[in-house]
Amino acid sequence: MLHLNQLEPGIRKLVAQFIEAGRPSARKQSIQERRQGYLNSIDLAGDEVPVWDIFDQTIDGLPLRIYKSSNQMNLPILIYYHGGCFVSGDFDTHDRQLRMLANLGNCIVVAVDYRLAPEHVYPAAHDDAFKSAHIVREHAKLWGGNPADITIAGDSAGGHLALVTCLRLKKQGKWMPKRQILIYPMLDATASSDSYKIFGDDYIITRDALLSGFEAYLSNVDPDHPEASPLYRDDFAGLPETHILTAEFDALVDEGESLFRRLLELGVEVQCRRYLGVNHGFFQLAGISPAARKAIKDVATILSN
Repeated sequence: MLHLNQLEPGIRKLVAQFIEAGRPSARKQSIQERRQGYLNSIDLAGDEVPVWDIFDQTIDGLPLRIYKSSNQMNLPILIYYHGGCFVSGDFDTHDRQLRMLANLGNCIVVAVDYRLAPEHVYPAAHDDAFKSAHIVREHAKLWGGNPADITIAGDSAGGHLALVTCLRLKKQGKWMPKRQILIYPMLDATASSDSYKIFGDDYIITRDALLSGFEAYLSNVDPDHPEASPLYRDDFAGLPETHILTAEFDALVDEGESLFRRLLELGVEVQCRRYLGVNHGFFQLAGISPAARKAIKDVATILSN
């Protein structure tokens, strides 16, 4: 059932336009059209605020963009994996909110340009995310960061990659990040939750968009694989402090909140915040969404604690 009057005004307008356009399916778009559509939405993310220093580096073949809030040393570090359903998203789609996070969190933000499907299938993105965590820790002091204060975070597909990276680090047993922040993460490639049925058609980032992304990336692996649908794993005990952000009108709201309950049961220090009146992807809509601006401030506050 559609709840237009319960959406924030700016997001209500976008959803109404999407419905008036006939709810266009991501499955009918080419990958290039999906990627360009994402880039076309950048202005909705708000202003391009200045940051003390921003520079790109490619290390061991992996492109990184580093945002540094000041010339201080020993700054907290945020490793960030962008969203885009594993098939789209890049430095540009997430630039504006990462600028805000660097400034508000007085930290170093490292954006990771991991490989995308369908050109690169599982485990390419997972391996890039995991490799980047080690690269950032190794270079932390060189960049003025604190290798003992690393947060791993991401939105949507990036939230999935953040969780799996932390699970891989835990299994490896060498070091762990201080915390992880999962912003409406994609956790279930089988799309089993009720919220897929309730919110999967009308709110722009649809069931088709999410599942076609999973299908493109997981073309060589079963959706029940533990790194395809990490929601169903039983090895969460021992994960670092975890913060989960969910959106009220999101096909993924149930799985994010299910993960919260699973982590609680297994003794992980975890908090979950649901933002009302917004849909999947709202974290990138700070130009039109008060909840997005609040969420960015909330994440920055977590980093500075």
